[in-house]
Amino acid sequence: MDFSAVNIVAAIAILVMLATLTTVMQQILFKNPNEPPIVFHWLPVIGSTVTYGIDPFKFFFNCQKKYGDVYTFILLGRKMTVYLGSKGNQFILNGKLKDVNAEEIYSVLTTPVFGKDVIYDVPNAKFMEQKKFIKFGFTADALRAHVPLMEEEIRSFLKRSPHLKGEKGTVQIAKIMAQITIFTASRTLQGKEVRQQLDTTFADLYKALDDGFQPINFMLPWFPLPANRKRNIAQRKMRQIYSDIINARRAKGGEKDSEDMIWNLMGSVYKDGTPVPDHEIAHMMIGLLMAGQHSSSVTSSWIMLHLAVNPEIMEELYEEQLQVLGSNLTPLTHENIQKLPLVTNVIRETLRLHPPIHSIMRKVKNPLPIEGTSWIVPPSHVLLAAPATMGKSDDFFPNAAVWDPHRWGNIADPAEQEKEKMDYGYGLVSTGADSTYLPFGAGRHRCIGEQFAYVQLTIIVIMVVREFRLKSVGGKKEVVATDYSSMFSRPMEPAFVEWERRADAP
Repeated sequence: MDFSAVNIVAAIAILVMLATLTTVMQQILFKNPNEPPIVFHWLPVIGSTVTYGIDPFKFFFNCQKKYGDVYTFILLGRKMTVYLGSKGNQFILNGKLKDVNAEEIYSVLTTPVFGKDVIYDVPNAKFMEQKKFIKFGFTADALRAHVPLMEEEIRSFLKRSPHLKGEKGTVQIAKIMAQITIFTASRTLQGKEVRQQLDTTFADLYKALDDGFQPINFMLPWFPLPANRKRNIAQRKMRQIYSDIINARRAKGGEKDSEDMIWNLMGSVYKDGTPVPDHEIAHMMIGLLMAGQHSSSVTSSWIMLHLAVNPEIMEELYEEQLQVLGSNLTPLTHENIQKLPLVTNVIRETLRLHPPIHSIMRKVKNPLPIEGTSWIVPPSHVLLAAPATMGKSDDFFPNAAVWDPHRWGNIADPAEQEKEKMDYGYGLVSTGADSTYLPFGAGRHRCIGEQFAYVQLTIIVIMVVREFRLKSVGGKKEVVATDYSSMFSRPMEPAFVEWERRADAP
């Protein structure tokens, strides 16, 4: 190494040391008593990015022990103010529109994936109208019609999947669950044309869009990463697929021959009398496909991984079906799947322990005083709610780290906790602020597909349990770790389970 190179390395080292020293001294000497405490960090800009990114929940709880429910940490140069607990959920998720804003946070991430003029790329009032249109697929009558379609779709998949041939084997469970959830969602919500196009090409386009949900795109959505280029190409192709379907339907006279979301959006009209434009229909359909796929795919994967480690629960689930549905296991209906409490409790427990989303963010628009303190959160900050922390806390769920579906036999229905309701523009919904169990968020941006997800997950569990016995590979007693590298928490790959086809199935 020549002297010039040595000098460059030395200069860089000195700069890092000075930056570190300055950062530390600022935290020690220049604390702002009018703002929440800042989580100690060594490096400017980087702040707590690494520790937060590796395990957000561990980070939240460690900071809570040291600083309390309210604190600020540095995430890639941005000041993120966390407010935990039910008060934090109320403060952030039910904050007034003039004070907190979701669009400014999420649009940079979602618009390149979903497309323009929908969801977070429009004013909140228009987004609420769009949610009202989409609720068409989640009414009680719609869910009732979805059940037999899902049952048929899953049964067909379990028979034809090349990964489930024979009497026993080993399979990467996340890949199987991803296929099942996208097939059932498309069959019920997307229309027959989309379901027919779920071939390799469509799957590749979906994956390219999915890869666009990377945390780095919160900060650099325009950065010419290979994944972002593929995302942009896939978005245009997916939009064209939906546009072609819409045009083909109109060319045939525009008369409904089925009940699906595309037909519903084609007939929807905004309050000002404007019909929903075709490009918005296409983009809402992409958003619907992506949003519904993620939570159900990830949650069903976690369920199967836990059942593989706890085969006795799987047998209890099978016995419950025999008792409720009869020895011949009668066809599923929206009514009889509600009579399987252990299935419901398995889903609840899995969502409690493995919430799909760990952080919900809002941009601060006006100075926000925190009641009971001298702190004011300034507009330069981003608020972060983490309602799932309550579900992972021993204070609310004793022995919270253990997956135990039977705990829900002694807990009231979570819906009974949610007493406060409000109409944000798409119907009366719970604000969620008074609940310790919020896997689908709360407030005006609460997931409207919550009931659809429960029905979908219920049928997936029922059909897999009646067809297979699952075991963990090598007799392991713990499931895989959680991968937090994407927007959606998911099992660390590869996640294998052993399966054996039931000989005693009807």
